[in-house]
Amino acid sequence: MDQPGFTTSLVAGGVAGVSVDLILFPLDTVKTRLQSPQGFNQAGGFRGIYAGVPSAAIGSFPNAAAFFITYEYVKWLLHTDSSSYLSPVKHMLAASAGEVVACLIRVPSEVVKQRAQVSASSRTFHIFSNILYQEGVPGLYRGYKSTVLREIPFSLVQFPLWEALKALWSWRQDHVVDSWQSAVCGAFAGGFAAAVTTPLDVAKTRIMLAKTGSSAADGNVLSALQGVWRTQGISGLFAGVFPRMAAISLGGFIFLGAYDQTRSLLSELGRVHS
Repeated sequence: MDQPGFTTSLVAGGVAGVSVDLILFPLDTVKTRLQSPQGFNQAGGFRGIYAGVPSAAIGSFPNAAAFFITYEYVKWLLHTDSSSYLSPVKHMLAASAGEVVACLIRVPSEVVKQRAQVSASSRTFHIFSNILYQEGVPGLYRGYKSTVLREIPFSLVQFPLWEALKALWSWRQDHVVDSWQSAVCGAFAGGFAAAVTTPLDVAKTRIMLAKTGSSAADGNVLSALQGVWRTQGISGLFAGVFPRMAAISLGGFIFLGAYDQTRSLLSELGRVHS
């Protein structure tokens, strides 16, 4: 098996990430406001739906690129035959490693973005400056642990399911899936993974939006989940589940489809020039 192309994974992952984050930003804003402690209307309702988009735009390319470089490299390191029963484990480990690395870039971008989404009158750079002034660099990484604890279970569901659906579709039609078929598999896998991990997403949002010095700001995921359960019950734990599922299903379609399509184009270009 050839070592994965560093440039191909970087560009394909980056293009896919930017495409998703910018196209689906309004749905992400609605989801964040539904999950915020002050409630949807007080957090801005449907006003200023693109608040925080500069942070997403800046962070999305390096974040997605870092994920896919790591994902493809770990898959290569752990190479097993595609029919092996260990194949899902390989995809789980590769996706988990990818999330740990990508979150180093994603979390600061997410902290700034989510605070802008629930405070639409504040400029993104002003929010970024305030975090650095009041909390320093650790403030930008508030919620790193909760984000990783959300992303790893999400990836453990999404990526093995995506790979398995592609393999099944490929087997049924007796040739490799097209980019649009990969995208359909990604949409289904993403929507399912989004639904089952919504409580972890709610906890992450509460931690990132908590006032400095409050107990929620400590980053304890279990404590955040218990707090939501006590005040809002099961509906609070699944706040924003439908916009989250919609965003991630569409995101999975665009993200994984764009990733496969860009990889194919770059591979074609590589063959033409070689």
